[in-house]
Amino acid sequence: MALLDRLPTPPLPRLRVPRYTVHRRIPVTMPDGVTLLADRYVPRGVKRPPPTLLVRTPYGRRGPAALLNGLPFVPFGFQLVVQSARGTFGSGGEFDPLGSERDDGAATLRWLREQPWFGGSVGLYGASYLGYSAWALAADAGPELRAMALQITASSFREAAYVGGSFALESTLTWTDLTHRQNGRLGVLTAPLVSRRRALKAAASLRPLAELDVLTGGAPMRFYQDLLAAHADGSDYWLTRDFSGTVGEVEAPVTLLGGWYDVFLPWELKDYLALRAAGQRPYLTIGPWWHADARHGIVAFRESLAWFRAHLMGDPSGLRKHPVRLYVTGAREWRDYRDWPPPGMRQERWHLHKGGGLGKDGPQQHAPSEYRYDPEWPTPALGGPTLLGSSKPVDNRPLEKRSDVLVFTSPPLTSELELIGPVSADIYLRSNRPHTDLIVRLCDVDEEGVSRNVCEGGLRLTPVHPADADGVHRVTVDLWPTARRFRPGHRIRVHVTSGAYPKVAANPGTGDPLTSTSSPPVPADQEIFHDPDHPSAILLPTVHRSPEAAVPDPTQE
Repeated sequence: MALLDRLPTPPLPRLRVPRYTVHRRIPVTMPDGVTLLADRYVPRGVKRPPPTLLVRTPYGRRGPAALLNGLPFVPFGFQLVVQSARGTFGSGGEFDPLGSERDDGAATLRWLREQPWFGGSVGLYGASYLGYSAWALAADAGPELRAMALQITASSFREAAYVGGSFALESTLTWTDLTHRQNGRLGVLTAPLVSRRRALKAAASLRPLAELDVLTGGAPMRFYQDLLAAHADGSDYWLTRDFSGTVGEVEAPVTLLGGWYDVFLPWELKDYLALRAAGQRPYLTIGPWWHADARHGIVAFRESLAWFRAHLMGDPSGLRKHPVRLYVTGAREWRDYRDWPPPGMRQERWHLHKGGGLGKDGPQQHAPSEYRYDPEWPTPALGGPTLLGSSKPVDNRPLEKRSDVLVFTSPPLTSELELIGPVSADIYLRSNRPHTDLIVRLCDVDEEGVSRNVCEGGLRLTPVHPADADGVHRVTVDLWPTARRFRPGHRIRVHVTSGAYPKVAANPGTGDPLTSTSSPPVPADQEIFHDPDHPSAILLPTVHRSPEAAVPDPTQE
């Protein structure tokens, strides 16, 4: 962080309140009579009621979890209320992931207003599920809500559960096992590793999706089965669990932190854009991190502390000048911008060519490239965003040797190329079956031939997607956004395939996402067109304006 300090960021305030008092197991009664438990941390030596930070969590209130729940803010003059979600760590009722956060959060705020120690202002803080819980109650929180500082999260997890329409198997199964079975029996650091190992072992069996929860944890898991049942668009399940439509109604100032390899990044950026469309001026920081990456913790604390001091204590001296701060991988540099996407960004089409070529020159008159996808031998993913475990970019050359992965590579670059912004692919596809998946991945190939994944995305095609008279579909695949410098001598590489197992579930081709044993999987014969009438391409975001500020930081890669 010493290098990051060279950007125009004011220093942290001096710590003046070294100790605090803790009130444990405070009961908070919900309208249905269920009692939730909370802990309250109060800084010593503060005469008037200090601003309150509220955190609602399913991961526990004590031990290592306390650090993730905002305990480090307390010595700086904030009081902290940490509440265990319904059905977790002593709170009553049944844990219904995502389903109770709005009502329970609203009831907790009403209770908070009635407490004699409440000073009239509250801030919401949290990462991942904790941030989702904050979004759930934010739009109706009232004037007492003065600030929000959220990290690696989004106002809705719906699209993250069904990435491009495909079931996010690894992340969903891992998290369900983590919350269903552990609930305090394993440490906050150990439990995720155990759950991920169990989930990956179950997925490797290639059993039907509906059986994998029992195979992972030994018993049916309600949340996992609920997500499977709600896979179809329009399910009522998400009506009370998706708060993306109310983001623009939130009046409190918001700061967001994300990672280029985080599972929630695309939807966190949608929240940012919704706030901007509503006339708000949120702050945004994106680093070279993944979801479970410990490196973003100190950055999150520092920026959240400055945010809360500015909006809850009236001290804006810690805020940076420019609202958007991005780490450019490959350049190993932090950049400050006025907005996202950076002003001056434009997308360039890099066309797929027959024989595995890739370039800005127009499409060529050639027959389509072909491959066969077999759901009984699903194409794996090497690297890429996942909820738990590392998402650090890895060498994808082993994947590129498979016959079910098309590889398109540019000539070596003669000058550096910087991509900062959203990435998408415009693909013309024909398949022998009406239900199929399409995965597109962008890689950076160095002088030694090492091919590291930069970003990826997917789309599940169904009969509702239109096709021309020849059965060719034109589809747009949204990849993860990126900020990446391709150096001279490096090459740009694009994968086109139909699987990323077990990141997303294998598409059986039957129209039944549960892959019942009575409907055997159907191999897919895929054709990717790249002729003048079907100019398949990847759209890369280039930026030609200078940032407001920049500083090197090789410690982050």
